[in-house]
Amino acid sequence: MSRPTNLLRVLAATVLWCLPSLLPAETPLRDAIDSQVRVVWDREKIVSASPADEATFLRRVFLDLVGVIPTHDEAKAFLDDADDQKRTKLIDRLLDDSRYARHQADVWDMIYFGRNPPGYDSPKREGFQTWLREAFAKNVPYDQLARSLLRAEGNTAEQGAPMYLVQYVGRPEDASMAVSQTFLGVQLQCARCHNHPREDWTQQDFFGLAAFFSRLTTVRAGKAGTLDKIFVAEMNTGEIKFTGPAGDAKPGKTGDVVKPKFLLAAALDEPDLTAEFKDEKRPKDGEPPAPPKFSRKDKLAEWVTAAENPLFSRAVVNRVWSQFLGRGLVHPVDNMSASNPPSHPELLDQLAREFVAHQFDLKWLIREMCNSRVYQLGTTGDVTDAKPRWFERARTRPLSAEELLESWRVATGYDETVALSGKKVDNRFHGVTWDYVRRFFGEPNNGVGDFQGGLQEHLYLNNGELGRLIVADKGSLVDAVAKSEEPWPARIDRLYLSILNRPPSDDERSRFVEFLDTKDQPQERLREAIWVLMTSSEFRFNH
Repeated sequence: MSRPTNLLRVLAATVLWCLPSLLPAETPLRDAIDSQVRVVWDREKIVSASPADEATFLRRVFLDLVGVIPTHDEAKAFLDDADDQKRTKLIDRLLDDSRYARHQADVWDMIYFGRNPPGYDSPKREGFQTWLREAFAKNVPYDQLARSLLRAEGNTAEQGAPMYLVQYVGRPEDASMAVSQTFLGVQLQCARCHNHPREDWTQQDFFGLAAFFSRLTTVRAGKAGTLDKIFVAEMNTGEIKFTGPAGDAKPGKTGDVVKPKFLLAAALDEPDLTAEFKDEKRPKDGEPPAPPKFSRKDKLAEWVTAAENPLFSRAVVNRVWSQFLGRGLVHPVDNMSASNPPSHPELLDQLAREFVAHQFDLKWLIREMCNSRVYQLGTTGDVTDAKPRWFERARTRPLSAEELLESWRVATGYDETVALSGKKVDNRFHGVTWDYVRRFFGEPNNGVGDFQGGLQEHLYLNNGELGRLIVADKGSLVDAVAKSEEPWPARIDRLYLSILNRPPSDDERSRFVEFLDTKDQPQERLREAIWVLMTSSEFRFNH
């Protein structure tokens, strides 16, 4: 496909965008999702899984929306509820739960930074994480959220958002790759050294985007608490130079200046400030920097997040779809290109159009996805892929490090014992050494859902600190089961509902009764039974 043809294709998509997006669709998006996925099932002669049972749905939606399993009482209340609208009502409650903002901030923090972000300062991003939680709590429209990240106004400690660009200051080429993948779903890295062999992207495209970040630097201006206040300063001069394909590079060749240029669009129209700021000096640390006379990054932020930019809206709905359905309509989510077409092109277009029509409302989008029949399917079926291509059954995913630790604490009643004791806990990830949990279980939540278990997980589960969470204090699961006057079968039901969020099978119930209904070290046996369920493969995954 030639470059002009590709440009016309994008422009045509932009025109089609605005016409239907002026009015909301008559059919609820959740129904449109089911209808369009069913069309593909029929075409591919696929038989989908049946809807998930109530316990499976319960655990899945809790983990997906609030990042933690339900408590025993939450699980029992849902499973005992006879209301045929209880799934929809639960989704609404969880979207309004304070834990929703915290969990979504965890997910998107990994998208923006990953476990091991570049730069000296970016790992120390409590200010950014606080800002992100507040944005999700207020349901800030996604275009506004993304624009704040790219404009980087304020400082990293008090406003938070500038930390995103701080990790790429001094590395405009890295910023070009990260921004194009994260916000536009476009992989430009091949064009860093040569024109892309399979796509339309050229080195001029790559360095034209990198030029938007070539004038950035950082300024430190005191502290807010324990955090440094770091500002992203933008100079009035400074260019990026292009020396041609890497294979043609020659010693001493300085290259030609590349001006900022939007992808598949015109170059940035900007004033030439070279004469006015010929001897411009880097701003000194100690006070907030003055704004530039003309801001390249602000112009980029406006273009990236514009409602008329189909790359932006398609990229985010594809990423959110992947978060809740297991894989993107375009997969991988950051490779939206002509050579990697969507599995459901009409659905992707509709998701993007309606997202724009609803003013980039992430909570609305998530609500519609979670209320779809596709999201609520069971996990059984002939397809063994953890992320089925045609979405004919629910995906299987491991819990992130954050989800695991907080779910272990909920399952054992550890947090309840801490609350009843009156102890003040400052650290959210308390109970065990968070650094160990993050190190051994952190990689599955890398933004794209990849997972590879290993020996280190096994060793931690068998020899780590989980025993610290299985306490016998008032409020704990050990205390509730040990002091219960119910018959042992009912107590086993409580164990399963508290830890795996489902009733046990008859065989499971009888085996646990046999093990626990004894006077031989009863509390130690109870602790072992809880440990077995906490470290099971079933607990490790979302069902």
